[in-house]
Amino acid sequence: MIDKAQYKILFNVNSPADIKNFSIEELNLLCYEIRQYMIDIISQIGGHFGGGLGAVELTVALHKVFNTPYDQIVWDTGHQAYPHKIITGRRDLLKTIRQLNGISGFLKRSESEYDAFGAGHASTSISAALGIAVARDILKTDRKVVAVIGDGAMTGGMAYEAMNNSGLIKSDLIVVLNDNQMSIAPNKWQISNYFTEVISHPEFNKLKGAIWDLTGKLDQFGDRIRKAAVRIEHGIKAIVTPGMLFEALGFRYFGPINGHNISQLIKIFEHVKNLKGPILVHVITEKGKGYAPAEKHNQRLHAAIPFDKITGEVIKKSITTPSYTEIFGKTLVDIARKNSDVVGITAAMPDGTGLDYLQKEFPERYFDVGIAEEHAVTFAAGLATQGIIPVVAIYSTFLQRAFDQIIHDVALQNLHVVFVLDRAGLVGADGPTHHGAFDLSYLRLIPNMVIMAPKDEAELRNMLFTAINYKKGPIALRYPRGNALGVTIKDEFEELEIGQSETIQLGNDVVFLAVGVMVEYAKKASQILSEHGINSEIINMRFIKPLDKNKLDDVANRFDKIVTLEENTLIGGFGSGVLEYFAEKNYKNDILRIGLPDKFIEHGTQQQLHNQLGIDPNGIANQVLKFINKKAIKNGIVA
Repeated sequence: MIDKAQYKILFNVNSPADIKNFSIEELNLLCYEIRQYMIDIISQIGGHFGGGLGAVELTVALHKVFNTPYDQIVWDTGHQAYPHKIITGRRDLLKTIRQLNGISGFLKRSESEYDAFGAGHASTSISAALGIAVARDILKTDRKVVAVIGDGAMTGGMAYEAMNNSGLIKSDLIVVLNDNQMSIAPNKWQISNYFTEVISHPEFNKLKGAIWDLTGKLDQFGDRIRKAAVRIEHGIKAIVTPGMLFEALGFRYFGPINGHNISQLIKIFEHVKNLKGPILVHVITEKGKGYAPAEKHNQRLHAAIPFDKITGEVIKKSITTPSYTEIFGKTLVDIARKNSDVVGITAAMPDGTGLDYLQKEFPERYFDVGIAEEHAVTFAAGLATQGIIPVVAIYSTFLQRAFDQIIHDVALQNLHVVFVLDRAGLVGADGPTHHGAFDLSYLRLIPNMVIMAPKDEAELRNMLFTAINYKKGPIALRYPRGNALGVTIKDEFEELEIGQSETIQLGNDVVFLAVGVMVEYAKKASQILSEHGINSEIINMRFIKPLDKNKLDDVANRFDKIVTLEENTLIGGFGSGVLEYFAEKNYKNDILRIGLPDKFIEHGTQQQLHNQLGIDPNGIANQVLKFINKKAIKNGIVA
C-alpha cells in the first residue's frame, strides 16, 4: 500500500497541464516524489526501473515546456517512460504495470493519447518522429515533435539512418539524446566514450582558461583576441566534440546538458523549441538516479522483480531449479573449454542471454555488439567464413530485426552460424513487443536452416552440443523464459541425429506431436485424458526443420487423430509444417493444431496467458476431447 500522506504534490498532478505553472522549487519536489513513488510501486511488483529513475527531470521538463499531447513526444523503447506515464494520467494505474489486464510496460498508442508512438524495441524513435514531423508539414499544422533516444539505442544503425534522412529533409524536429552511458548492460557505444573523454579533457579546458586569463589583461586588443578565440573554440569543438558527428548529419547540436538540473533543461527546451530544422539536445543523466542501490548496481536495476525497498535486494522465491538461460550459459562455457573455435555474440544482453558466463571465463571470445542485431548476425557470418563457430544468443523477438541478414548473409552462403533464441514463446509481463511468438515461422521458411526446440534442460545441453558440431550450415535452437524442469543432467554430451524424433510414451487413441516446452504440457494433458478413457501417444519431435518424416509416416498409418503442439503462432509454424507434409503425401488424417492464435497477445504471467489461450494442460485436454467428440472438461472435471 502507498501512504499518500508522504506525498505533498504528486497526487495533485493528473496531467501535464497541472505542472505548467509550477515553480522550479515545486518541479524539483515533484521530481523527488516521482522517484519515491516509482521506488514504492516497483519494489512491490517489479518492472523496468533504472532508466525511468534517470529520466525524471527530463520528462518533467519536456511536459512543462511542450504542449502535450498536441506537441508529440516519441520515446524510444519505453524503459525510460515510467515517469511519463505517471504524469500523463496513469499514476494510480502504475501498480498494474506489466500485469494481466494492467497497463503496458512500454509505450502504447491505444493506452494513452500522450503515447505518440508504440515502442518496445530500441532505435525507432527518430524514424517515427521524423514521420510525424513530415506529416505535420504536409497537414500544415504547428505541432512540435520531439524524439527521446537513449545512448544505448544509438548503437542501432536505424538511428543513424533516421538522422541522415532528417538532415536531408530538414523538417523541424528535436532529438533529445538521453546519455546515461548505459543501455541495459554497460554501454557498448564507442561514441559515448568519446563524448566523455573530450568534454572532460583537462588540456582542452586548460587551453581555454589560459587564453581567457591572458586576454583579460589586454584591454580592447584583448577583447578582439577573445572574440577570435571564441570562434577558434567553436571550430575546435566542431572537430573534437560530439557536435561534429551530429552536425555532419545535418543537426544543430546543443549540449551536453545536466539532465538532472530541471531549470537548465527548461531553459534549453524553451530555447530550441522554435528553432528551425533538425535539433539535437545532448542530455547527461544517471541511470538509477536517486536510489542508492540502483546507482551502485552494475546494471542500475534496469529491470527488477520485487525487491526490498531499503536494500535493493531481490525478494527471493524458493525456486530450486536453474533457468534455461543459466543452463545455456554454463553449457556454452563447458563446450568452449574443449573447442577453442567457439565464440559468443550478444546484442547488449549478456546477463539476459547467459553469455555473461562466457564473458567471465573467456573474455577474448565474447563479443557484445550493442543494440545492433543486424550487425551481430553479419558479424557472425564473417567469423564463420574463417572457420570460427559463432554462437549468436539473441532473444527471439529481437532476432526478428535481423531477418534479412539471416537469409542473405548466413543461409544463402550456407554458413555454420549457431542461433540461440532465448525467450521463445510467451514471455509474460513484457507483452506483445517481447513475446517470441514468430521464430518457428520466420526461421522455418529459410533454406538450409535447421531448427530445434528442447523439451528440458538436459536436451538443451545436447542440442547446443549438436548445433556447435553441425558443420553443414546455419542451425537454431529456441527455448523459453523461466526455470527449467529440474531433470537430471549428465556431464557428458550426446550428439543428436538431425531430424530424429523421440517417442516419450505409446498410446492408441490420439498422438501428440509436440516441440519444446509443449512436450511437458502433453504429458500433463495425457494424464487428464487418461482419466476420461483416452490413451495418448506422445512424441517429442525435437526438430521443427527438418521434420522426422519417417515418424510422420508411422503416425499417419496408426492414428486417425493427430494433435500438434507448439508455443508459436499457428500460421507457418510447426503444425503448418506437419500439415504441408500430410498434404504432399495425400494423407487424410484429422489434425488438430494447438498453438498461439493469429493475434498479438497482451501481457500477464506465462501461466495466466497459457490458461487464457487454452494451451495449458487442461486447455489442451479440453480441446482434444472436443476434437475426438467427447464431452468438454473444466478444471479436469467433465462438464
